[in-house]
Amino acid sequence: MKKIFKPIAALALAFSTFGCADDYLDTVPTDAVSSESVFTTTQNAMTALNGIHRSLLLRYDSQGQAGEGAVMIMREVLADDVVMTTTGNGWYVSISRWQNHILETSGDVRFVWRFYYKIIGNANLIIANIDEADGPQEEKDEIKGQALAYRAWAHFNLVQLFADRYDFAGGNSQLGVPVVTEPITEGGARNTVEEVYTQVNADLDAAIALLDESRNFKSHLNINVVNGIKARVLLTQGKYAEAATFANDAREGYSLMSEADLYGGFNSYDNAEWIWGSHQVDDQQTYFASYFAYMSLNFSSTNIRNNPKAINSSLYDMISDSDYRKGLWDPNASDPELRDPYIDEMTLSTFAKIDYMNRKFIAQGNASSVGDVPYMRAAEMYLLEAEALARSGQDGAAATLLTEFMAERDPEYTASGNTGAALIEEIMVQRRIELWGEGFRFYDLKRLNLPLDRTGANHVASVINNKFEEPAGSNLWTWQIPIDELNANENMVQNPS
Repeated sequence: MKKIFKPIAALALAFSTFGCADDYLDTVPTDAVSSESVFTTTQNAMTALNGIHRSLLLRYDSQGQAGEGAVMIMREVLADDVVMTTTGNGWYVSISRWQNHILETSGDVRFVWRFYYKIIGNANLIIANIDEADGPQEEKDEIKGQALAYRAWAHFNLVQLFADRYDFAGGNSQLGVPVVTEPITEGGARNTVEEVYTQVNADLDAAIALLDESRNFKSHLNINVVNGIKARVLLTQGKYAEAATFANDAREGYSLMSEADLYGGFNSYDNAEWIWGSHQVDDQQTYFASYFAYMSLNFSSTNIRNNPKAINSSLYDMISDSDYRKGLWDPNASDPELRDPYIDEMTLSTFAKIDYMNRKFIAQGNASSVGDVPYMRAAEMYLLEAEALARSGQDGAAATLLTEFMAERDPEYTASGNTGAALIEEIMVQRRIELWGEGFRFYDLKRLNLPLDRTGANHVASVINNKFEEPAGSNLWTWQIPIDELNANENMVQNPS
Protein backbone atom coordinates (compact mmCIF):
# COMPACT_ATOMS: atom_id res chain seq x y z
CA MET A 1 0.00 0.00 0.00
CA LYS A 2 1.31 3.43 -0.87
CA LYS A 3 1.92 6.23 1.56
CA ILE A 4 -0.63 9.02 1.65
CA PHE A 5 1.80 11.87 2.16
CA LYS A 6 4.76 13.07 0.15
CA PRO A 7 6.49 16.30 1.30
CA ILE A 8 7.09 19.05 -1.23
CA ALA A 9 8.40 22.58 -0.93
CA ALA A 10 6.89 24.67 1.82
CA LEU A 11 4.28 22.03 2.53
CA ALA A 12 2.35 23.83 -0.18
CA LEU A 13 -0.77 21.81 -0.83
CA ALA A 14 1.28 18.66 -0.56
CA PHE A 15 -1.33 16.23 0.66
CA SER A 16 -3.00 13.87 -1.76
CA THR A 17 -5.72 11.29 -1.61
CA PHE A 18 -4.91 8.18 0.34
CA GLY A 19 -2.52 6.16 -1.74
CA CYS A 20 -2.51 8.27 -4.91
CA ALA A 21 1.12 9.23 -5.13
CA ASP A 22 0.82 11.09 -8.44
CA ASP A 23 -1.94 13.45 -7.33
CA TYR A 24 0.16 16.26 -5.84
CA LEU A 25 -0.52 19.78 -6.98
CA ASP A 26 2.43 21.63 -8.44
CA THR A 27 1.23 25.05 -7.31
CA VAL A 28 3.69 26.41 -4.77
CA PRO A 29 3.38 29.87 -3.16
CA THR A 30 5.96 32.31 -4.45
CA ASP A 31 7.21 32.86 -0.90
CA ALA A 32 7.72 29.14 -0.32
CA VAL A 33 10.66 27.97 1.73
CA SER A 34 12.39 24.65 1.25
CA SER A 35 10.97 21.57 2.94
CA GLU A 36 14.26 21.17 4.82
CA SER A 37 13.93 24.51 6.59
CA VAL A 38 10.16 24.87 6.83
CA PHE A 39 9.99 23.94 10.52
CA THR A 40 13.27 25.35 11.77
CA THR A 41 11.62 28.62 12.78
CA THR A 42 8.12 29.81 13.58
CA GLN A 43 8.43 32.34 10.77
CA ASN A 44 8.97 29.58 8.24
CA ALA A 45 6.23 27.49 9.79
CA MET A 46 3.85 30.40 9.37
CA THR A 47 4.64 30.31 5.66
CA ALA A 48 3.48 26.69 5.63
CA LEU A 49 0.31 27.69 7.47
CA ASN A 50 -0.28 30.44 4.93
CA GLY A 51 -0.21 27.72 2.28
CA ILE A 52 -3.28 26.19 3.93
CA HIS A 53 -5.03 29.56 4.07
CA ARG A 54 -4.32 30.07 0.38
CA SER A 55 -5.45 26.58 -0.59
CA LEU A 56 -9.05 27.52 0.19
CA LEU A 57 -9.02 29.81 -2.88
CA LEU A 58 -6.88 27.91 -5.37
CA ARG A 59 -7.96 26.15 -8.54
CA TYR A 60 -7.56 22.38 -8.47
CA ASP A 61 -8.22 20.11 -11.48
CA SER A 62 -10.73 22.31 -13.28
CA GLN A 63 -12.16 25.81 -13.19
CA GLY A 64 -15.20 24.53 -11.28
CA GLN A 65 -12.96 23.27 -8.49
CA ALA A 66 -11.80 26.48 -6.85
CA GLY A 67 -11.27 25.39 -3.27
CA GLU A 68 -13.87 25.88 -0.58
CA GLY A 69 -15.93 28.28 -2.69
CA ALA A 70 -16.56 25.49 -5.20
CA VAL A 71 -17.65 23.05 -2.48
CA MET A 72 -19.97 25.73 -1.12
CA ILE A 73 -21.63 26.02 -4.53
CA MET A 74 -21.98 22.24 -4.75
CA ARG A 75 -23.67 22.11 -1.35
CA GLU A 76 -26.08 24.84 -2.41
CA VAL A 77 -27.11 23.48 -5.81
CA LEU A 78 -27.73 20.08 -4.21
CA ALA A 79 -30.38 21.72 -2.07
CA ASP A 80 -33.50 23.78 -2.74
CA ASP A 81 -32.80 27.47 -2.17
CA VAL A 82 -30.29 28.26 -4.94
CA VAL A 83 -31.93 27.90 -8.35
CA MET A 84 -29.95 27.11 -11.49
CA THR A 85 -31.98 29.14 -13.98
CA THR A 86 -30.56 27.44 -17.11
CA THR A 87 -27.96 24.78 -17.85
CA GLY A 88 -25.60 27.58 -18.90
CA ASN A 89 -22.30 26.07 -19.97
CA GLY A 90 -22.75 23.01 -17.79
CA TRP A 91 -20.89 23.80 -14.59
CA TYR A 92 -22.56 22.28 -11.48
CA VAL A 93 -25.55 21.05 -13.50
CA SER A 94 -24.88 17.35 -12.83
CA ILE A 95 -24.42 18.13 -9.15
CA SER A 96 -27.78 19.94 -9.07
CA ARG A 97 -29.38 16.87 -10.67
CA TRP A 98 -28.06 14.61 -7.88
CA GLN A 99 -26.03 12.65 -10.43
CA ASN A 100 -22.41 13.64 -9.84
CA HIS A 101 -21.87 13.22 -6.10
CA ILE A 102 -23.09 9.61 -6.21
CA LEU A 103 -20.68 8.63 -8.99
CA GLU A 104 -17.39 7.21 -7.71
CA THR A 105 -15.62 8.13 -10.95
CA SER A 106 -16.71 11.78 -10.77
CA GLY A 107 -13.94 14.35 -10.89
CA ASP A 108 -15.89 16.52 -8.45
CA VAL A 109 -16.09 13.69 -5.90
CA ARG A 110 -12.36 13.17 -6.27
CA PHE A 111 -11.70 16.90 -5.89
CA VAL A 112 -13.74 17.30 -2.70
CA TRP A 113 -12.12 14.26 -1.06
CA ARG A 114 -8.61 15.38 -2.03
CA PHE A 115 -9.21 19.01 -1.10
CA TYR A 116 -10.11 18.34 2.53
CA TYR A 117 -7.51 15.61 3.00
CA LYS A 118 -4.81 17.91 1.60
CA ILE A 119 -5.69 20.38 4.34
CA ILE A 120 -5.55 17.60 6.93
CA GLY A 121 -2.18 16.40 5.66
CA ASN A 122 -0.61 19.83 5.73
CA ALA A 123 -2.07 20.54 9.16
CA ASN A 124 -0.65 17.26 10.46
CA LEU A 125 2.87 18.11 9.36
CA ILE A 126 2.63 21.45 11.17
CA ILE A 127 1.23 19.86 14.33
CA ALA A 128 3.94 17.20 14.38
CA ASN A 129 6.85 19.64 14.00
CA ILE A 130 5.96 23.06 15.36
CA ASP A 131 6.94 22.36 18.97
CA GLU A 132 10.61 21.98 17.95
CA ALA A 133 10.77 25.17 15.88
CA ASP A 134 12.78 28.18 17.04
CA GLY A 135 10.59 31.09 18.02
CA PRO A 136 8.39 32.51 20.76
CA GLN A 137 5.98 30.12 22.44
CA GLU A 138 3.03 32.37 21.62
CA GLU A 139 3.84 32.02 17.91
CA LYS A 140 4.06 28.24 18.24
CA ASP A 141 0.69 28.23 20.01
CA GLU A 142 -0.92 30.38 17.31
CA ILE A 143 0.40 28.19 14.48
CA LYS A 144 -0.46 24.91 16.18
CA GLY A 145 -3.89 26.12 17.23
CA GLN A 146 -4.79 27.10 13.67
CA ALA A 147 -3.49 23.80 12.30
CA LEU A 148 -5.58 21.85 14.82
CA ALA A 149 -8.64 23.88 13.87
CA TYR A 150 -8.08 23.26 10.16
CA ARG A 151 -7.72 19.52 10.79
CA ALA A 152 -11.00 19.52 12.70
CA TRP A 153 -12.82 21.63 10.11
CA ALA A 154 -11.71 19.42 7.23
CA HIS A 155 -12.69 16.18 9.00
CA PHE A 156 -16.05 17.76 9.89
CA ASN A 157 -16.76 18.60 6.26
CA LEU A 158 -15.70 15.16 5.07
CA VAL A 159 -17.88 13.28 7.54
CA GLN A 160 -20.92 15.37 6.66
CA LEU A 161 -20.51 14.61 2.96
CA PHE A 162 -19.09 11.08 2.76
CA ALA A 163 -20.96 9.48 5.67
CA ASP A 164 -24.53 9.16 6.84
CA ARG A 165 -25.80 11.92 9.11
CA TYR A 166 -25.00 12.10 12.79
CA ASP A 167 -27.92 10.50 14.64
CA PHE A 168 -28.99 12.58 17.63
CA ALA A 169 -30.40 9.44 19.27
CA GLY A 170 -26.90 8.04 19.74
CA GLY A 171 -24.84 5.12 18.59
CA ASN A 172 -23.35 6.53 15.38
CA SER A 173 -21.42 3.36 14.67
CA GLN A 174 -22.09 3.86 10.95
CA LEU A 175 -18.98 4.23 8.79
CA GLY A 176 -17.57 7.73 8.72
CA VAL A 177 -14.27 8.71 7.09
CA PRO A 178 -10.68 7.80 7.98
CA VAL A 179 -9.37 9.95 10.82
CA VAL A 180 -5.83 11.03 9.95
CA THR A 181 -3.72 12.57 12.71
CA GLU A 182 -0.20 11.72 11.53
CA PRO A 183 1.75 13.35 8.68
CA ILE A 184 2.93 10.05 7.19
CA THR A 185 0.63 7.06 7.22
CA GLU A 186 -0.85 4.40 5.02
CA GLY A 187 -4.38 4.57 3.79
CA GLY A 188 -6.53 3.52 6.71
CA ALA A 189 -9.94 2.07 7.31
CA ARG A 190 -12.96 4.28 7.84
CA ASN A 191 -13.59 5.31 11.43
CA THR A 192 -17.12 5.40 12.74
CA VAL A 193 -19.06 8.64 12.61
CA GLU A 194 -18.83 8.90 16.40
CA GLU A 195 -15.06 8.48 16.30
CA VAL A 196 -14.72 11.22 13.70
CA TYR A 197 -16.75 13.64 15.79
CA THR A 198 -14.75 12.72 18.90
CA GLN A 199 -11.54 13.66 17.09
CA VAL A 200 -13.06 16.85 15.66
CA ASN A 201 -14.14 18.00 19.10
CA ALA A 202 -10.80 17.10 20.67
CA ASP A 203 -8.93 19.12 18.04
CA LEU A 204 -11.23 22.09 18.45
CA ASP A 205 -10.88 22.03 22.24
CA ALA A 206 -7.10 21.92 21.89
CA ALA A 207 -7.18 24.81 19.43
CA ILE A 208 -9.37 26.90 21.72
CA ALA A 209 -6.85 26.41 24.52
CA LEU A 210 -4.06 27.77 22.30
CA LEU A 211 -5.73 30.69 20.50
CA ASP A 212 -7.08 34.10 21.46
CA GLU A 213 -8.80 36.93 19.57
CA SER A 214 -5.62 38.11 17.83
CA ARG A 215 -4.63 37.26 14.26
CA ASN A 216 -3.08 38.95 11.23
CA PHE A 217 -6.04 38.74 8.86
CA LYS A 218 -9.59 37.44 8.78
CA SER A 219 -8.40 34.68 6.46
CA HIS A 220 -6.56 33.28 9.48
CA LEU A 221 -8.22 31.41 12.34
CA ASN A 222 -8.59 32.80 15.85
CA ILE A 223 -10.62 31.76 18.87
CA ASN A 224 -13.80 33.34 17.44
CA VAL A 225 -13.56 31.23 14.30
CA VAL A 226 -12.84 28.06 16.27
CA ASN A 227 -15.74 28.76 18.64
CA GLY A 228 -17.93 29.13 15.56
CA ILE A 229 -16.76 25.83 14.08
CA LYS A 230 -17.36 24.19 17.46
CA ALA A 231 -20.89 25.62 17.52
CA ARG A 232 -21.56 24.12 14.08
CA VAL A 233 -20.29 20.72 15.19
CA LEU A 234 -22.39 20.70 18.35
CA LEU A 235 -25.47 21.81 16.42
CA THR A 236 -24.95 18.93 14.00
CA GLN A 237 -24.68 16.57 16.97
CA GLY A 238 -27.89 17.90 18.49
CA LYS A 239 -26.04 19.25 21.55
CA TYR A 240 -28.03 22.43 21.46
CA ALA A 241 -27.38 24.10 24.80
CA GLU A 242 -23.62 23.79 24.28
CA ALA A 243 -23.90 24.96 20.67
CA ALA A 244 -25.68 28.12 21.78
CA THR A 245 -22.88 28.99 24.19
CA PHE A 246 -20.15 28.58 21.59
CA ALA A 247 -22.10 30.55 18.99
CA ASN A 248 -22.44 33.40 21.46
CA ASP A 249 -18.70 33.32 22.11
CA ALA A 250 -17.95 33.22 18.38
CA ARG A 251 -19.79 36.44 17.60
CA GLU A 252 -18.31 38.39 20.51
CA GLY A 253 -16.86 41.62 19.13
CA TYR A 254 -18.64 41.33 15.77
CA SER A 255 -21.68 43.44 14.91
CA LEU A 256 -24.38 42.85 12.32
CA MET A 257 -23.86 44.74 9.09
CA SER A 258 -25.85 47.83 8.12
CA GLU A 259 -28.41 48.09 5.33
CA ALA A 260 -25.80 49.76 3.13
CA ASP A 261 -23.29 46.98 3.76
CA LEU A 262 -25.89 44.35 2.84
CA TYR A 263 -25.78 45.80 -0.67
CA GLY A 264 -21.99 45.95 -0.76
CA GLY A 265 -21.69 42.70 -2.71
CA PHE A 266 -20.68 40.22 0.02
CA ASN A 267 -17.17 40.41 -1.36
CA SER A 268 -15.00 42.00 1.33
CA TYR A 269 -13.82 40.48 4.57
CA ASP A 270 -13.36 44.00 5.90
CA ASN A 271 -17.10 43.95 6.58
CA ALA A 272 -17.54 44.25 10.34
CA GLU A 273 -19.83 41.20 10.39
CA TRP A 274 -17.37 38.77 8.81
CA ILE A 275 -15.66 36.47 11.30
CA TRP A 276 -13.78 34.38 8.73
CA GLY A 277 -13.28 34.53 4.98
CA SER A 278 -10.69 34.12 2.25
CA HIS A 279 -9.17 37.31 0.88
CA GLN A 280 -8.36 37.48 -2.82
CA VAL A 281 -6.01 40.27 -3.84
CA ASP A 282 -6.17 41.90 -7.25
CA ASP A 283 -3.03 40.28 -8.64
CA GLN A 284 -4.35 36.81 -7.77
CA GLN A 285 -7.13 36.97 -10.35
CA THR A 286 -8.34 33.43 -10.99
CA TYR A 287 -10.82 34.30 -13.75
CA PHE A 288 -13.18 31.34 -14.16
CA ALA A 289 -11.87 29.39 -11.14
CA SER A 290 -13.62 31.57 -8.61
CA TYR A 291 -16.69 31.56 -6.42
CA PHE A 292 -17.72 34.86 -8.02
CA ALA A 293 -17.34 33.41 -11.53
CA TYR A 294 -20.45 31.33 -10.79
CA MET A 295 -22.35 33.11 -8.00
CA SER A 296 -21.98 36.82 -8.74
CA LEU A 297 -24.35 39.13 -10.55
CA ASN A 298 -21.83 40.80 -12.79
CA PHE A 299 -18.70 38.86 -13.75
CA SER A 300 -18.79 38.39 -17.52
CA SER A 301 -18.36 34.64 -17.68
CA THR A 302 -20.43 32.43 -19.92
CA ASN A 303 -21.89 30.84 -16.84
CA ILE A 304 -23.01 34.10 -15.22
CA ARG A 305 -24.26 35.61 -18.49
CA ASN A 306 -26.39 32.57 -19.31
CA ASN A 307 -27.18 31.07 -15.91
CA PRO A 308 -27.72 33.77 -13.27
CA LYS A 309 -28.35 32.12 -9.91
CA ALA A 310 -31.77 32.82 -8.41
CA ILE A 311 -33.49 32.36 -5.08
CA ASN A 312 -36.23 29.78 -4.60
CA SER A 313 -39.37 31.83 -5.31
CA SER A 314 -41.26 30.23 -2.42
CA LEU A 315 -38.54 31.32 -0.03
CA TYR A 316 -38.47 34.80 -1.55
CA ASP A 317 -42.20 35.13 -0.89
CA MET A 318 -41.52 34.53 2.81
CA ILE A 319 -39.41 37.70 3.04
CA SER A 320 -41.25 40.70 4.43
CA ASP A 321 -41.53 43.68 2.08
CA SER A 322 -39.88 45.82 4.75
CA ASP A 323 -36.91 43.47 5.10
CA TYR A 324 -33.73 45.00 3.69
CA ARG A 325 -32.69 41.59 2.32
CA LYS A 326 -35.61 41.44 -0.10
CA GLY A 327 -33.61 43.68 -2.41
CA LEU A 328 -30.85 41.08 -2.72
CA TRP A 329 -32.89 39.37 -5.45
CA ASP A 330 -35.02 40.76 -8.26
CA PRO A 331 -38.36 38.98 -8.79
CA ASN A 332 -39.02 41.07 -11.94
CA ALA A 333 -35.65 40.82 -13.66
CA SER A 334 -37.15 39.56 -16.93
CA ASP A 335 -39.38 42.66 -17.33
CA PRO A 336 -37.53 45.82 -18.45
CA GLU A 337 -40.39 47.95 -17.12
CA LEU A 338 -40.25 46.46 -13.61
CA ARG A 339 -36.65 45.33 -13.39
CA ASP A 340 -34.45 46.65 -10.62
CA PRO A 341 -32.26 49.28 -12.40
CA TYR A 342 -29.31 47.94 -10.45
CA ILE A 343 -29.49 44.70 -12.46
CA ASP A 344 -28.91 46.62 -15.70
CA GLU A 345 -26.33 48.87 -14.11
CA MET A 346 -24.21 45.96 -12.92
CA THR A 347 -24.54 43.69 -15.97
CA LEU A 348 -23.98 43.95 -19.69
CA SER A 349 -26.72 43.80 -22.32
CA THR A 350 -25.70 40.22 -23.17
CA PHE A 351 -26.52 38.99 -19.67
CA ALA A 352 -29.71 36.97 -19.21
CA LYS A 353 -32.27 38.63 -16.97
CA ILE A 354 -34.29 35.97 -15.18
CA ASP A 355 -36.81 36.53 -12.41
CA TYR A 356 -35.59 36.12 -8.82
CA MET A 357 -31.96 36.40 -9.93
CA ASN A 358 -29.30 37.21 -7.40
CA ARG A 359 -27.81 40.63 -6.73
CA LYS A 360 -26.31 39.53 -3.41
CA PHE A 361 -22.84 38.59 -4.68
CA ILE A 362 -20.97 41.16 -6.76
CA ALA A 363 -17.54 40.56 -8.27
CA GLN A 364 -14.93 43.28 -8.53
CA GLY A 365 -16.04 43.97 -12.11
CA ASN A 366 -17.33 42.53 -15.37
CA ALA A 367 -13.78 41.56 -16.29
CA SER A 368 -12.67 40.49 -12.81
CA SER A 369 -13.95 37.62 -10.68
CA VAL A 370 -11.97 38.83 -7.67
CA GLY A 371 -13.89 38.81 -4.41
CA ASP A 372 -13.45 37.65 -0.83
CA VAL A 373 -15.36 34.47 0.02
CA PRO A 374 -17.42 34.40 3.25
CA TYR A 375 -17.05 31.34 5.48
CA MET A 376 -18.44 32.62 8.78
CA ARG A 377 -20.43 35.73 9.69
CA ALA A 378 -21.91 37.04 12.91
CA ALA A 379 -25.37 36.64 11.38
CA GLU A 380 -24.86 32.89 11.14
CA MET A 381 -23.88 32.75 14.80
CA TYR A 382 -26.93 34.79 15.86
CA LEU A 383 -29.22 32.40 14.01
CA LEU A 384 -27.32 29.29 15.09
CA GLU A 385 -27.59 30.42 18.71
CA ALA A 386 -31.28 31.20 18.33
CA GLU A 387 -31.98 27.82 16.73
CA ALA A 388 -30.01 26.00 19.40
CA LEU A 389 -31.80 27.86 22.19
CA ALA A 390 -35.20 27.07 20.67
CA ARG A 391 -34.36 23.40 20.14
CA SER A 392 -33.16 23.15 23.75
CA GLY A 393 -36.50 24.49 25.02
CA GLN A 394 -35.37 28.04 25.79
CA ASP A 395 -38.09 29.73 23.77
CA GLY A 396 -37.90 33.08 25.52
CA ALA A 397 -34.17 33.50 25.04
CA ALA A 398 -34.43 32.30 21.43
CA ALA A 399 -37.25 34.73 20.61
CA THR A 400 -35.38 37.62 22.21
CA LEU A 401 -32.25 36.87 20.20
CA LEU A 402 -34.25 36.50 16.98
CA THR A 403 -35.89 39.88 17.61
CA GLU A 404 -32.45 41.44 18.19
CA PHE A 405 -31.22 40.00 14.90
CA MET A 406 -34.30 40.98 12.92
CA ALA A 407 -34.14 44.57 14.15
CA GLU A 408 -31.01 44.92 11.97
CA ARG A 409 -32.67 43.34 8.94
CA ASP A 410 -36.29 44.50 9.05
CA PRO A 411 -37.16 47.80 10.77
CA GLU A 412 -40.83 46.81 10.89
CA TYR A 413 -40.33 43.37 12.38
CA THR A 414 -42.39 42.60 15.45
CA ALA A 415 -41.99 39.53 17.59
CA SER A 416 -44.33 36.80 16.41
CA GLY A 417 -44.98 35.27 19.79
CA ASN A 418 -44.18 31.87 18.31
CA THR A 419 -43.02 29.07 20.59
CA GLY A 420 -41.93 25.49 20.11
CA ALA A 421 -41.94 24.13 16.57
CA ALA A 422 -43.37 27.35 15.12
CA LEU A 423 -40.50 29.39 16.60
CA ILE A 424 -37.93 26.92 15.29
CA GLU A 425 -39.47 27.12 11.82
CA GLU A 426 -39.41 30.93 11.94
CA ILE A 427 -35.72 30.86 12.82
CA MET A 428 -34.96 28.34 10.09
CA VAL A 429 -36.67 30.51 7.47
CA GLN A 430 -34.51 33.45 8.52
CA ARG A 431 -31.45 31.22 8.36
CA ARG A 432 -32.32 30.19 4.79
CA ILE A 433 -32.79 33.82 3.73
CA GLU A 434 -29.70 35.13 5.47
CA LEU A 435 -27.26 32.42 4.40
CA TRP A 436 -28.50 31.95 0.83
CA GLY A 437 -25.64 30.87 -1.41
CA GLU A 438 -23.09 30.50 1.40
CA GLY A 439 -22.94 26.71 1.48
CA PHE A 440 -25.20 25.74 4.38
CA ARG A 441 -28.48 24.44 2.99
CA PHE A 442 -27.46 20.87 2.03
CA TYR A 443 -25.86 20.42 5.44
CA ASP A 444 -28.98 21.75 7.18
CA LEU A 445 -31.31 19.41 5.34
CA LYS A 446 -29.07 16.44 6.05
CA ARG A 447 -28.43 17.14 9.74
CA LEU A 448 -32.16 17.59 10.39
CA ASN A 449 -33.08 14.53 8.29
CA LEU A 450 -35.34 16.60 6.05
CA PRO A 451 -36.28 15.73 2.46
CA LEU A 452 -35.27 17.67 -0.61
CA ASP A 453 -38.36 19.49 -1.90
CA ARG A 454 -38.04 21.79 -4.90
CA THR A 455 -41.69 21.61 -5.87
CA GLY A 456 -43.99 24.61 -6.21
CA ALA A 457 -41.21 27.08 -6.91
CA ASN A 458 -39.12 28.31 -9.85
CA HIS A 459 -36.81 25.32 -10.28
CA VAL A 460 -36.64 24.44 -13.98
CA ALA A 461 -37.44 20.79 -14.75
CA SER A 462 -35.11 20.61 -17.75
CA VAL A 463 -32.21 22.05 -15.77
CA ILE A 464 -32.49 19.73 -12.78
CA ASN A 465 -33.62 16.78 -14.91
CA ASN A 466 -36.90 16.63 -12.96
CA LYS A 467 -35.03 16.14 -9.70
CA PHE A 468 -37.58 17.91 -7.52
CA GLU A 469 -37.61 15.59 -4.52
CA GLU A 470 -35.47 13.16 -2.55
CA PRO A 471 -36.71 11.42 0.60
CA ALA A 472 -34.89 12.14 3.84
CA GLY A 473 -32.32 9.58 4.84
CA SER A 474 -31.92 7.85 1.47
CA ASN A 475 -28.51 6.58 0.36
CA LEU A 476 -28.25 9.48 -2.08
CA TRP A 477 -27.58 11.95 0.74
CA THR A 478 -24.17 10.33 1.20
CA TRP A 479 -21.44 10.98 -1.36
CA GLN A 480 -19.59 8.07 -2.93
CA ILE A 481 -15.94 7.52 -2.05
CA PRO A 482 -13.80 8.35 -5.13
CA ILE A 483 -12.62 5.39 -7.19
CA ASP A 484 -8.98 6.46 -6.88
CA GLU A 485 -9.22 6.04 -3.13
CA LEU A 486 -10.80 2.61 -3.44
CA ASN A 487 -8.12 1.48 -5.87
CA ALA A 488 -5.24 2.73 -3.72
CA ASN A 489 -6.49 1.81 -0.26
CA GLU A 490 -7.35 -1.83 0.39
CA ASN A 491 -8.93 -0.82 3.70
CA MET A 492 -11.50 1.43 2.07
CA VAL A 493 -15.17 0.45 1.85
CA GLN A 494 -17.61 2.14 -0.54
CA ASN A 495 -20.90 3.67 0.57
CA PRO A 496 -24.14 1.98 -0.50
CA SER A 497 -25.51 3.39 -3.75
